[in-house]
Parts: sequence; C-alpha cells; structure tokens
Amino acid sequence: MTYRLPPLVALRAFESACRHLSFKKAAEELHVTPAAVSQQIKGLESYLGVTLFRRLTRALELTEQAAVMLPKIREGFECLATAVEMTRQTPNDGLRVTTPPSFATRWLVHRLPRFLAAHPEIELRLASSPDTVDRPGETLVLESGSVDLRDAATEVAIRYGSGVYPGYRAEKIFAPDYVPVCSPRLAGPDRPLDTPADLARHLLIHDETILDGDKQPNWGDWLRAAGVEGVDARRGPRFSNAVLAVQAAVDGHGVALAMRSLVEDDVAAGRLVIPFDIAVLSPYAYFMVMPEAVAQRSAVTAFREWLLEEAEKAGAEAS
Repeated sequence: MTYRLPPLVALRAFESACRHLSFKKAAEELHVTPAAVSQQIKGLESYLGVTLFRRLTRALELTEQAAVMLPKIREGFECLATAVEMTRQTPNDGLRVTTPPSFATRWLVHRLPRFLAAHPEIELRLASSPDTVDRPGETLVLESGSVDLRDAATEVAIRYGSGVYPGYRAEKIFAPDYVPVCSPRLAGPDRPLDTPADLARHLLIHDETILDGDKQPNWGDWLRAAGVEGVDARRGPRFSNAVLAVQAAVDGHGVALAMRSLVEDDVAAGRLVIPFDIAVLSPYAYFMVMPEAVAQRSAVTAFREWLLEEAEKAGAEAS
C-alpha cells in the first residue's frame, strides 16, 4: 500500500505547535527557528486545504479541523516510536516522574524508600509541578512534550485529572474522596464540633488546586451531602494548592475540606482529626500517564506495578 502523506517534518511541527500553542516553543523543542515552524505549518495547511491555527495577537488557537486531526497524529507518532522501541536494544534504567506537588509531598515521598529498596538498579528522579493537574484547554501532558528514544531515561507523569489523554497510556491509581479535617485543638467548649451544623461557628478553609470548580468537591457539595443548611459555604480563606490548605488546618486556622488520602499520616499522628466521616467523591482521579512507546520499559513497568500495589494497600488500610 502506498501512503499519501505530507512530509513527516511538517506533521511533527504541527503536533508540537498544538501542544505548546506557540510556534516559538515548538521551534525550541525541534531545534529550528520559529520561521521554519511557521513555514512547515503553512505548507501543511496548503496540502490539506484548511486552516489549522487561528493566529491571535499573542497566542495560537486550534481550529476545529486541527482539533479533530491532532489525536490521530499523536497516535501515529506513538505507533512509530513504539515500533522503533520494540527493536532497539538499550539500557532503560533511568526514570523521571513528575507529579502534582501535594501528591508528592503527602502521599508519594514517604513511600518511595520501599520502591528504591526493591529496585536499586533504577535511577529515579522525582519532580513536582502544578501543571500535572488538568486545566481547561490544556494540551501538554509531559513536561518535555515528546519522546526521544535515543535517551535511555524515561519520563512519565502522575496526573490528577480526567484520564483522557490522547496518544498516551493512562492507568488509574485511585480516585480520592474529600473529608473535613481540623486540628484537634480547634474545637473547644465555646465552639464545639459535635454535629456538621456546628461548622457555622468555624472558619472554612478552601483548596483551589483545580481551576475548573466543577471538577473538585467544595464546601457546598459537602454541606449538601451532610444535609446541612444555613452555613455559608463561600466564606473563609482560599489556597492555591492542597499542601497550603492542609497546613492551615494543622495550624488550627479552621476546617479544611481535604483529600482523605493526603491527610492519612497527619490523622494517624494526631495532627489532624476528621470530625465527621462524611465524604464526597472527586470527579477526578490520579493517573500514571506515559507514552505508549515507553510503557513496556522495565523501569516504567516496575514503577507502575509498585505504585498500583501501594495504592491498593493504602485503600485497604483506610477501609
């Protein structure tokens, strides 16, 4: 079969520009000039007979045709990379894992010694980034954005989001639930926390890690689940990530609505208590996301199996 395709270099420029929504950043990734990327895109648009980008003053925006084409282009590059990887023999003992800051700090780091002890041959690099939480209109899944199969090190991400990442394999780790937490010193005789309605006497702490409010449970959701009326769910300080919100609760500043999985150690140590064991489930979950081309590398397989085992163990202990 003869395949009638535009030049692969043009398709690669298109895929990179879609991820970055920038010709300049795509050029940096591909080690060419922005003018070269622009020329490749123009050639591809001429070949297809459609416009792929709306060129705004300081940004790019995908047209409907580009948005439809992008997932299949990504899948195609991943198939090519996978075919090369299947026949290429190289040591694959480096692993870079990028995670949300709160997941790294409050769930992953204290468990890592068990992985390192079981796999001393794997050189692990752990990084955290708020960009590993889904945001509206986002297209970048991994920090580097692309897979270089000449590199023995492998990059994967722990992502908090929907689990829909075209061109990547995503394996669900767990879906968290949210519970109220506070310092055991917070509730006194003058401000008891005997029933959920008592929250009216306390400051409510808000975690705004997710910009799309519909994707993260909030105090309004929890109060409805608890059957409570007459409590202003909007009052109280707001924090940009879960680490700050939980720390405010530990310090006794109020009651936070937090992921149960991220406060287990604080509860066990007595730094926090869960005054009411009423939970609301998050519509998002934690996923391990990786390019298909590297999903079977030994370091990736070892980390994935260990991570799922740890998540299962933590879930059993919490139930």
